[in-house]
Amino acid sequence: MKQRKLNYRFHNPNSAEDTADFLCKLLIEANAGKVERAIEEAASRCAEESEYIAEPEKTEIVEEVACIRRRRAR
Repeated sequence: MKQRKLNYRFHNPNSAEDTADFLCKLLIEANAGKVERAIEEAASRCAEESEYIAEPEKTEIVEEVACIRRRRAR
């Protein structure tokens, strides 16, 4: 028997700009943990190599939560 070739088609009713913005936000949210770990590792390496170390009471932790909403096609 001859095998059929699969053919997938995706319909995206959004503009190219909206799609790019959505994908960018999605990838940023998905990789936020990796980026945070990489920054912490780089900061700890820098602190080990340097004489300057920030004092804990002068540092500030800022946490932001990104929310992505999907637009429905009309």
